[in-house]
Amino acid sequence: MEMQQIRYFLAVCDKGSFTRAAQATYVAQPSLTQAIKKLEDELGGELFSRDRSGCRLTALGRLIEPSIREIVRKTQAVKAEAVHFSRLNTVPLRIGVMTTIAAHHLSPFFADFQQERPHIELELVVDSECNLLNQLDEDGLDLVISAPTSLPVGHYQSLKLYEERYVVVFNDKHRFNQMQQIDLATIQAEPYLDRLNCELRETLRNVCQGRQVNLYAAYRSNSEEWILSMVRAGIGVALMPEFTITKNADKIQVRYLSDPEIRRTICAIFPPTSTAKPEVAEVLKSLRMGF
Repeated sequence: MEMQQIRYFLAVCDKGSFTRAAQATYVAQPSLTQAIKKLEDELGGELFSRDRSGCRLTALGRLIEPSIREIVRKTQAVKAEAVHFSRLNTVPLRIGVMTTIAAHHLSPFFADFQQERPHIELELVVDSECNLLNQLDEDGLDLVISAPTSLPVGHYQSLKLYEERYVVVFNDKHRFNQMQQIDLATIQAEPYLDRLNCELRETLRNVCQGRQVNLYAAYRSNSEEWILSMVRAGIGVALMPEFTITKNADKIQVRYLSDPEIRRTICAIFPPTSTAKPEVAEVLKSLRMGF
């Protein structure tokens, strides 16, 4: 008795027809019929009786059906145990993600990747870019996704994934809600919420000095969620990467910063392909296709 015969037998049981069973198992009907006939020969009797409405199990078919289904259940359980055991001995691929990169923007990619490549385990480490690159140096990470102000030099390689502009973030009752364009000079009249983990913080400070703009930091935080919570409460306004804000975010509105236009580039940073794990190449291939 072969597993293919078992699969075809149960398909006929479930579909009530050799034709529908063949369609469900993506096999030509003569091949399915031949496999069922071979099974019947092995078991010593007919398993199905055919009529105009389809086919029904014979007494012998009804007798063996529960046992056949139990064989399938136990086979699937054995496979699951084997996969679990092999994964216990597998070192996961460790990917560092910079703190300010929106989880909801990358999560669909990782979900698709895991579905397409279930044999690769992923471990995501969220931290500042400095800490992530240090871990990459020490072989603690296999790949880093960040927004470097300048591409790393030396033995690292990088892959550009996407760009995102900075937006002005404010409460839905704020006066900015009546404006279509907001520039840097307009923001200085409002309490400003300073993102301590912003990778462009020094760049923004230099731009403000060059334009003689003074952003008064009413509050500072290293947490994006706390910044957004303070925006919702009407405490002040913030400058944030556009994908940080989910669509239809509660009590929050955004406008692109019009002058100057500030944007950042999200990159994957990794060791040379000659020294990287083979799984890194698979992640990079998917990243190229996903973005």
